[in-house]
Amino acid sequence: QVQLVESGGGLVQAGGSLGLSCESSRIIFRLNAMGWYRQAPGKQRELVARISGGGTTNYADSVKGRFAISRDAAKNRLYLQMKTLKPEDTAVYYCNRDPPLNTYWGQGTQVTVSS
Repeated sequence: QVQLVESGGGLVQAGGSLGLSCESSRIIFRLNAMGWYRQAPGKQRELVARISGGGTTNYADSVKGRFAISRDAAKNRLYLQMKTLKPEDTAVYYCNRDPPLNTYWGQGTQVTVSS
């Protein structure tokens, strides 16, 4: 059974930066497309950043140019660097495969951006 544990969230002012980390209990990052998702209060969970097995990255328009996804397969870690944060980035952030597997959802990490 795979466990994904997200960390690095917190409270930051608008314009600030945060770095999120996702650690897996098994080796899944090397071959699988992985993504960072977020869910804001009252909204559906959305994919904001994706990295393919080959390393190609894609971003939602709302975060393009501000977020960067990366991975360290040797450490079973996935990262999301976020800069120029906006209040609308406030959400719980999760990592998962893309497309996601229900059994992989972790607790997420809360990111709160104050104006």
